[in-house]
Amino acid sequence: MENVASTERFEAIIRQEAAVLAYFSHEQCNVCKVLKPKVEALLADQFPKIKALYCDTKNAPEIAASQSVFAVPTIIVWFEGKETYRFSRNIGLQELEGALSRPYHLFFD
Repeated sequence: MENVASTERFEAIIRQEAAVLAYFSHEQCNVCKVLKPKVEALLADQFPKIKALYCDTKNAPEIAASQSVFAVPTIIVWFEGKETYRFSRNIGLQELEGALSRPYHLFFD
């Protein structure tokens, strides 16, 4: 996951990439620490063409605010620059996998 700390870079990636997943978290969130490597592994194994971003909400609160992220962990997924999915707090890997599968295969297969 690319660590993004500027709003300009964050927005540029969303405009440039066909598919983006942003993981919003901070160091004090223990659930986030456990979930993040699992999300990274899921993307690497099944959805390698999705660009993965990490945003620390404590270090870059302006990015979180611009995306209306008020709780962690939050995952937002964009396809062709359009927000397609948003998961917050209670995130299941199977739910995330199921949500990503159809649009991913439509875009990349």
